[in-house]
This record gives sequence, C-alpha cells and structure tokens, in this order.
Amino acid sequence: MPTAPRPEQRPFVHRHHGDERIDEYAWLRDREDPAVRTHLEAENAFTEESLAHLAGLRTELFEEYRSRIKETDEDVPARDGAWEYFTRTQEGKQYPLFVRHPVGGGEEQTLLDCNQAAEGTDYFALGAFSVSPSGRLLAYSVDTDGSEEFQLRVKDLQTGEHLPDVISPTGYGAVWSADEQFVFYTTLDPAHRPWKLWRHRLGTDPAADVLLFTEEDESFYLGVGRTRSREWLVLGLHATESSEVHVLRADDPEGDWRLVAARRPGVEYGIEHHGERFLFVTNDQGPDFRLAQAPVDDPGPERWVDVIEYQQGVRIVSVDAFARHLIVSLREDGRTELDVISVDDDQRRRLTFDEPIYSVDLGTNREFDTGTVRIGYTSLTTPESTVDVELDTDKRELRKRQPVLNVDLGRYQSAREWATAPDGTKVPISIVWREDRPAGAPLLLYGYGSYEHSMDPWFSTLRLSLLDRGVAFAIAHVRGGGEMGRAWYDHGKKLEKANTFTDFVAVADYLVDNGWTTREGLAIRGGSAGGLLIGAVLNLRPDLCAAAVAEVPFVDALTTILDPSLPLTVREWDEWGNPVADPEVYATMKAYAPYDNVSRSHYPAIYATAGLNDPRVSYWEPAKWVARLRDRMTGGGPVLLKTELGAGHGGPSGRYDAWKDEAQVHAFILDAVGGVDGADEAHTSTPRQNEG
Repeated sequence: MPTAPRPEQRPFVHRHHGDERIDEYAWLRDREDPAVRTHLEAENAFTEESLAHLAGLRTELFEEYRSRIKETDEDVPARDGAWEYFTRTQEGKQYPLFVRHPVGGGEEQTLLDCNQAAEGTDYFALGAFSVSPSGRLLAYSVDTDGSEEFQLRVKDLQTGEHLPDVISPTGYGAVWSADEQFVFYTTLDPAHRPWKLWRHRLGTDPAADVLLFTEEDESFYLGVGRTRSREWLVLGLHATESSEVHVLRADDPEGDWRLVAARRPGVEYGIEHHGERFLFVTNDQGPDFRLAQAPVDDPGPERWVDVIEYQQGVRIVSVDAFARHLIVSLREDGRTELDVISVDDDQRRRLTFDEPIYSVDLGTNREFDTGTVRIGYTSLTTPESTVDVELDTDKRELRKRQPVLNVDLGRYQSAREWATAPDGTKVPISIVWREDRPAGAPLLLYGYGSYEHSMDPWFSTLRLSLLDRGVAFAIAHVRGGGEMGRAWYDHGKKLEKANTFTDFVAVADYLVDNGWTTREGLAIRGGSAGGLLIGAVLNLRPDLCAAAVAEVPFVDALTTILDPSLPLTVREWDEWGNPVADPEVYATMKAYAPYDNVSRSHYPAIYATAGLNDPRVSYWEPAKWVARLRDRMTGGGPVLLKTELGAGHGGPSGRYDAWKDEAQVHAFILDAVGGVDGADEAHTSTPRQNEG
C-alpha cells in the first residue's frame, strides 16, 4: 500500500455545557487555507494509487453497465394541451434532451439540450424547468458547480432565442403566472436556506423585481409551486414539524397572497386544489395524517372536514387532484400504495399489484382534465415501468419498461425478511439475489434512516454486476425513515436516534446468523445521513463487516448541529434536537456522532466520498473523519477518501461519469468481500427464510 496522507494536527477545543472536545482537524474547514486543497488532492491521489490494482475490474464493470443500458432512449410522451413532452438520451452524451412534438404528429422541437448547456463545465444540474401555460416560453435554471445555487433564464420556444432576463443566484424552482408576464422564484440566505419569494416581470431589470415574502424563522424553508389545476400559485413554508401555506390566484399575479392556515407547532399540512375546495393532508388529528377539505373561500382549519379520516398505521403522504378523481399516495405495512377516489360517488379503491414488495408512485401527469393517469412502478426485480391506468375501469396499459439488454431478468429473486431490534421491534429487510447464488456468499447492506425518507425497493441495472458475481443486495428499513409510518420516523430521531443504528446492526447480524452471508462477506453502504448511519455503526461494531462505503457522510454531526451559521443547522434542530440549548441532546449526539467516537479498534476497509462544493454535508466532515480513523485504528483498512473538487452533494453529474464512479465503488466492495465469478457453476442453495 502507498503511504496515506497525514494532515497536520492543529488542536482546537470545542466547549459546550461544561464539556470540552478536542478537534485536531478543525482547520480543514477553512477552504481559504491552501493546505486544505493540497490535502484533498493528496487524498485523491492516495485513493487512486490504492485502487490502481482494480483498474481492470473498474473498466470491466463500466462496460458491463453500458452493455445492459439502451443508451439512446426516450421516455413516454406526456400530453399537455397541444403538445406531448418527453426526454431523450443519446449514446455518448452525458445529459438528456428535453423534447416535445405536436399531438398527433408533426415536427419535433428541442426545448433544452442539456449537453449544449453544460459545455465548458465539469458539473451541470437543473434547478427549475417550467414551461409557460401556453407552451410559448421556458423558464429554467442551472447549477454548474454543485453548490445548488442557480442561474435562471427564459427561452422563447417559438424562436429558440433566450430573452435578456437572467437572474442569479436563485434557489430551486420557478413558476409562471397565467398571463405569462411574471415568473416567481426564490433566493437563499447566507446559510443556504430558501427564504425570499420574488416576482419578476419579463423584460425588466431583475434589480427591480418585487420582494413578496421573507421568512425570518431560520427553521422554515420557503418554496413556490402551483396546484395541479393551475388555478393557484402556492407559497409553502415548511419546518420539520410545522408548515404554513399562502395562495394566490395564478390569473392575479400582482394580487395579495392569502394565508390558508397559520403555522402551529407540531402541525403540518400540504394543499391541493379541486374545484370549489382545497384539499389538505395534515397531521392535526394524529401522526399518520388524514385527508381533509375546506371551501376555497374560507379554508381555515376550523372548516377542515374529513375526506379520509385519520387511521393509525396508514400514513397518508399526499393527494393529487384530477377533474373527476383524486389520487392518494400512502404507506401501509411497509409498502407504498395508491388509492383512487371517484369524485362523483366518493368511492375509494386501491390499485393492487402482484409482487409482495414494490414501489409505486404517480408518474408524469401534466393534464388536469383526464380520466387516465400515469403511474411509475418498480421492484428489486422489475425495472422502472410506466403504466397508464383508466381510473373508471382500472384498465392498465404498460407504456414502457426500462430496457435492460443482454440479461435474463427471470434469474433474479427477491424477498422480505424481518430482523428483531434490541427492544423487540421488527425491522423489515428487502433482499434481492440471483437464483444461483451460493449460500453464505457476499452481501451488500444499504441503509439511510433519517428525515422520514423511505428507502423503498428499486431496480438498478448497475446493481446487476454485483448480483451476477454472487453478491446479494439488501435494504435495512431502519427507524428514522418512514417505511412503517410516522411512528417509525419519530422513534428514530432526536433522543431516540440510536434506534437507527441498533436496527441496522440487528439487520446485519440477522443476515449473518440466518445464512445469507458471513461476517467476512458483508459490506455496508449509506450516503449523507446514511453515511452518519455507517459511521455510527462502525463505532458500535467495528467487527460488523469487511467493508463500508460512506458517501458524503454526515459524520461530524455534533459540530455541525452546534453551528447555526452552517447550511441546514437551525432547521435540523427539529430532526436531531438542539444541542446548543439542551444538554441532554448534546450528550445524546456526542454519544453517537461518528467523528467523536472513533475508537482504538480494528476497522474494516472504508471508502468515503466528499464534494468540495457540497452545501448539505461539508467536505471537511469526511476529510476529518478519515484522518482521525487513520490516527486511532489499531488495524484493518484501508481507509480511503475521494473528494469531487468540482461538484457537490450528488457527486458527478453526467451519467457516464456517474457510472464510472459507481464502478469504483463496486470494485472496492468486490475487492474487499469477494465475488463469485461464473456463478452459474457454483453450488446453489437458498438461505433460511424468516417466517416472522
């Protein structure tokens, strides 16, 4: 092995609540210090040299990915008035094209070629893509460094020319007024929080734009959108445990925004419009939310009447209104579900599917007055599928299934298992493997477990390269996520955050104890808050696995959540608790924060990533963590860090670059835990199933 970088130690003492924490690498957060860039570049060089022996495998994996993917492809056109809209990818091109053609046929028109827009940049991402009501104009915004700050532009789709209007920097999203004279957008505060709403009149100097709203409470984020009916613009103000909505008629862009329901601590709600009523998904009567309605002219909470009453264990997530039907997205028994409500008779039914574990959601539906809706469906063994459903008859048409070339998908199997956490809670596990996988072969376990974000089963073409080498893939649906309803989230946050980590350990132990894999064949992976999970688990059980991948990991959690000047911190006191004000929260976080708990232990092989421009998890968190791991570990490793010096939280933005990045991760895992080449000839058996 080459020699790992050893950054200079410059001890700094953090003092809170009478406690002291010595941080020898606090200086790495000073991006103006030339030594920081030098160190990150040295880490990249060390990682590349350490993995040089895997260059052939990385190339092999990348070519396998390409061999299965239809590189020139397009999605199913979605009708919107006189046009049908779709995206297209082209072989050799990193980014998609946004395209439309007239309904019934006619000349195709490219709205935006992201490859052209990305020329001369190492990174490219869209923050807004909004076609005006008549289809004549396009408002879109781009980020070219991963900072999630965007430049907003307007394109005339009739002439193909850009208007002189350029607004920068902006936050995510942009919406049009009905008359197409105005664009509404958001801007960010110094902590990278969307906090101001602006109105821009086309053809005027952005310096004259009208400030409509400022959210001073640092725990609230501001966003702007519109209802599916397109009759109302919506200003949403959301904290982790509270929300507030203001509305404005889209045909009255210079009118006054109207408050729907004032924020209340612990009460969340979202809004949709249908005819003479607003619809509300709210937790005002219980943690799993209900669906209510109120008149448009008097929509205050005292007028909210049940459409679907509160039912514990059935988590209502959202509602989408169409002219004659409502589509309700919900979660029950650890699965995503869609319910259809007929407006004429209030009859409600569920869309059912054959597989035991799957993910279903509402797809791209641009029109309000339609009796057919498009849904997206996938599972661990079924590629992403686009299905049109006639809502009155439930007749379904498979419009497209993601092409997977040169593969027999019938050879892959999936199952739902359950592990038992230390407190007796049953934790669901989703597992996929190839049918001829040997018993006890390697397995990759993935987890997240924060923000009520659910890791629902999904199909991955790239993952097949692991499955074909005998490596199974499993998802630990740990508390802190939302898989089992709001209570699943509540019992994995704040003072109960440790449940997230012990759930994951219980799943890993279950998989080993029940013959799915061995300790030497187990790899674990998570990103962002899932990287916090990986770091905390490694401190709890350094012997748990043979390899760990922590992508943009939130590993210096206590230091970050103690600093209100950093992006996200104040808002996230509702997620982690406020360690600045509460000594108990401080002690709880200090007990699990990965950076603070690195021990003198034998750690497995670790691959960590960072983004220099990441506004969500600062690059210095994984950089400090890796340095401290190398200082304190008594054996094991290697511990590697790869920092994207021109990107942010999501890593490389182009699809080929992302595939190469994934090939490196897969090669690292295979090198650490092994894989079965030629699994067809290997002895096969099925691990013992859990009947619980």
